[in-house]
Amino acid sequence: MRILVAGGTGFLGREITRALVERGHTLSVLSRSRPSAGLLPPEVQWLAGDVTDPASLARPLAGVDAVVDAVQFPNSPIENPRKGLTFERIDLGGTRNLVDASVAAGVSRFIGLSGVGAAPDAAYPWHRFKWQEEQHIVASGLAHTIFRPSWTYGPGDVSLNRFLGFARRLPFVPVIGDGRTRINPLFVNDLAVHVAAALEDPSSHSGLFEIGGPEVLTMDQVIRTALEVAGRRRPLFHQPKALMKVIAGALQFAPGRPLTPGAVDFITMDGTADTSALVAAFGLRLTPLPEALASYLRP
Repeated sequence: MRILVAGGTGFLGREITRALVERGHTLSVLSRSRPSAGLLPPEVQWLAGDVTDPASLARPLAGVDAVVDAVQFPNSPIENPRKGLTFERIDLGGTRNLVDASVAAGVSRFIGLSGVGAAPDAAYPWHRFKWQEEQHIVASGLAHTIFRPSWTYGPGDVSLNRFLGFARRLPFVPVIGDGRTRINPLFVNDLAVHVAAALEDPSSHSGLFEIGGPEVLTMDQVIRTALEVAGRRRPLFHQPKALMKVIAGALQFAPGRPLTPGAVDFITMDGTADTSALVAAFGLRLTPLPEALASYLRP
């Protein structure tokens, strides 16, 4: 099968690409800039394209059987409107362009990555944009599978690895909020394996599926587990969410835009996935957090 992974140089896209290559598929990756050497398997073809520019999509999609939309804007979830890096422009607008271009190119299957909590009346705008993405995929007429991942981690993530970076440099680990955010953390390899399965058995794996890890944990539990697996002992230092939103209000104007009030909301919101439909349809194992972490963090 000839598969194009849009956003294939990002955290999610790289793992999906590797899983598909291991299964013998012919892979091409779409991104705005050429990936650095060694970032992708040597047999993967890089194609230049920008999901915000519909004219750039026709050529990469020619002759493609299936598309995986794994596009994320740089430094997500910290939006940068001045650079056009927002959920509305990249996630929603980019998905619409990619879906429309896929229809025009005669692509037979589309895999969308949404997010747990997507809904038309969701409290946060990114969840409303994700729901609109889903609706556009469904309305396109393309055969499709849509996954709604929970909080996703792995060797190349910029979330859990950030906490571990703090543990290497500081005598404590700073945590925004009270640490009681509830998630069922998803190992990125599990997401990639489910995407591959959805492409290879579309008759059984079509529709919408929430996907997360096998256990619901608080953010504090996730961080403490990671520290334990990595062989580090550090206390957690909680910073009130309200205070951090005030600080983020100033930091959003600093060089590099390190934090925004919206990003504070994003990283402190609950994100639990109901995996019952996923498990019933796919029957694939979801990796417990300690086991997954040990595969790449064990000293």
